[in-house]
Amino acid sequence: MHSTTEPTVSAIVCAYTLERWELLNRAIDSLLAQKYRPIEIILCIDHNEELFQMAAKRFSDRDADVRVVVVENRYPGRLGSARNTAAEIAAGEILAFLDDDARADPSWLAEIVAVFGRRDVVAVGGAPLPDFAVPRPRWFPGEFDWVFGCSYEGLPKTLAPTRRLIGAAMSVRRSALAEINGFHSDNHDDMDMCHRLADRWPHLKVMYQPAAVVHHHVPKERLTWRYFWKRCYTVNKGKVAAFRGMGSAASMAAERRFVAQTLSGGLARELRAVRAGELSGALRSATMLAGVAAAGSGYLVGTFHQYRAGR
Repeated sequence: MHSTTEPTVSAIVCAYTLERWELLNRAIDSLLAQKYRPIEIILCIDHNEELFQMAAKRFSDRDADVRVVVVENRYPGRLGSARNTAAEIAAGEILAFLDDDARADPSWLAEIVAVFGRRDVVAVGGAPLPDFAVPRPRWFPGEFDWVFGCSYEGLPKTLAPTRRLIGAAMSVRRSALAEINGFHSDNHDDMDMCHRLADRWPHLKVMYQPAAVVHHHVPKERLTWRYFWKRCYTVNKGKVAAFRGMGSAASMAAERRFVAQTLSGGLARELRAVRAGELSGALRSATMLAGVAAAGSGYLVGTFHQYRAGR
């Protein structure tokens, strides 16, 4: 139990496929093992009746101190609307979102809640570390772990303000999320939320806490060159429409900073590795350049499509 001065937390997981059933069980178990106990775990099933029935049977009758509430997405959308469905019935002062294929460290919620002790903090993100099903390819640079929905090289190593959170392990004050009318999009809904929070309360902070760790599953199918460049391209193409929907809340500052860090620090590190005899550094350097090019191409194509649609 928590003291009357400690905030209550509703932990939220959204799931849509039976293919992640074992991972989903692992995610729920990790929330039940938290040192800082949530008052409830809300599992929202996204338009999959078979999964809903299995989850309701598996989790609703569990003999646990923390109640697991299994509900169906009440809206026609996908992840953003599933998160809204859960948020609307949540009772906690803090809403903590964990992906269905992620496993939270026992101290995840405790680390997050500690940051919310500051009154000027409106949202807190943890660090989703990649949990590879097979070893990381030697050509894959840590700067691009974001393609897996994970923290990446270049993010702060200690608690620091940030412009946006990673959806696999993020949290927000329930009252603030309600004030901005929840998640507005199924496309980059985590990014959209952070931009709207900053636009609504420019004096409040969105914080990144790397000590709040979760382990985000990365299947071997995602450790391919094709997945890498396609993800770099499509994510940044989709950002154009997402930014347009944000209006004045949109900002490209994080993207500009990432490119600058990648082209300076990342390439310099890999070139030093090559000089030291590690030839895989050349592969990672080439991958960085290809990733930036693919991302830039996606953004240009997305901008062109938006221009044509607006004519």
